[in-house]
Amino acid sequence: MRKIFPCLLPVRSIMFILIFTAGAAITKSSVSDISNWWSIVATAANLITIAILILTARANNMTFAELINYKKGKTKIRQIVIMTVVILSIGMGFMYVAGFICYGIFPYMAPMMCEPVNKYLAFINLILLPVTTAFAEDGLYLGAGVGQIRNKYLAVIVPAVFFALQHCFIPVLWDAKYMLYRFLSFLPLTLILCAYYHRKRDPLPVMVGHAFIDLATGVLILIMSVDPGYYEKMLEMS
Repeated sequence: MRKIFPCLLPVRSIMFILIFTAGAAITKSSVSDISNWWSIVATAANLITIAILILTARANNMTFAELINYKKGKTKIRQIVIMTVVILSIGMGFMYVAGFICYGIFPYMAPMMCEPVNKYLAFINLILLPVTTAFAEDGLYLGAGVGQIRNKYLAVIVPAVFFALQHCFIPVLWDAKYMLYRFLSFLPLTLILCAYYHRKRDPLPVMVGHAFIDLATGVLILIMSVDPGYYEKMLEMS
């Protein structure tokens, strides 16, 4: 039964494609018209992912904590601080590098990633997105991926590729350049995170650092949602 865990790695990519495609059909619009809802969709997908992981772990007589190899008292504050700095610097740095490679602009950030939504939903999601993403993504790609694949090279490479690949569909836009930009933005970071977890088997530094980068994203979306004028200015500058 434990062999099923790595089979779950594509589930988030499939989930995002289905949600955005269904959303576009229901609203009778294109997927690009609803791309600003990506952060809300991500939180919903996170909750579904966490439920799938918990149920699959129970079917294998494991808890979620055992799946991700969490051990209380193992992590030192220094490890969390270092990993948080690494995630923020590598995450933002390669996003700009990927933007330059794909669009010839530096620094570049895809505008729809901070497009305004309902300000009340943006505030609620400021709390929900960072927490649920850390448990869902790291639980899936580290716990169910790196932690369950026996080959030491495949245990890092395969989950890292699927980890980066899911971002091509957050949000879904059927544009090859955009998808390449999103993939290249995250692949270096996901390789580092998977390699770190493979060596240390400690999810907490990754989860905390991961939560911080999503918190920064949530703050940016909230600012744009409270005053859409900031978003309009950003579009004019891009």
